[in-house]
Amino acid sequence: MKTLCFLALAVLLCGCKDNPKAAEVAPKVAPQTVPPPTTDPRPEIACFGDSLTAGFGLETGQSYPDVLQAELDRQGYRYRVVNFGVSGDTTQDGLARLPMVLVDKPRIVVLELGANDGLRGQPVEAIKQNLAQLIEGLQGSGAKVVLAGMTLPPNYGPAYIEKFRAAYTDLSKRYNLVSIPFLLQGVGGNNSLMQRDGLHPNAEGARIVAATVLKTLTPLLKK
Repeated sequence: MKTLCFLALAVLLCGCKDNPKAAEVAPKVAPQTVPPPTTDPRPEIACFGDSLTAGFGLETGQSYPDVLQAELDRQGYRYRVVNFGVSGDTTQDGLARLPMVLVDKPRIVVLELGANDGLRGQPVEAIKQNLAQLIEGLQGSGAKVVLAGMTLPPNYGPAYIEKFRAAYTDLSKRYNLVSIPFLLQGVGGNNSLMQRDGLHPNAEGARIVAATVLKTLTPLLKK
């Protein structure tokens, strides 16, 4: 079943190795600035990623980090969720933004990067190395890292796709991470849960993504 979900989303993530711009998950936008200082004493959960985290195409309050915050509040978990998603970001962009995330001293980081690298046909070893640096930087600050996996369209070939997907599994084992095998599990490939671009969840899909993330996070949380 998981394989079918991977393949279903892959069909929709239409990218072309010969056209990097066409292969991006979302148009590149100006980098976000450092979030304003907060007096909120609750430990932070940082959602660090690209357009899938930023909530591309959604109204304010509909991104998965926003839904995650609302659900944590409803269930009585005293954590604050900060959205560090930037549409179009690659793992290299993530490394450039890492200091911004570390300034906040998050307790937990949901790391969702690499899809844009893969859609551009970047070498998997380079993607993996960047992710490793991100993980080491976050763990070095004392954060617990949750790694979210991704897949690619079938036109990238089974060998490349398998290496790409395996990179997330290998990193999870190497760094003893809690992981989400596929962030869009149950959403990707379902037209009723995706926006017209076939790449990003709609509001209902984002709620399912938030539920997937919360299920993974729950063993790490304290009330």
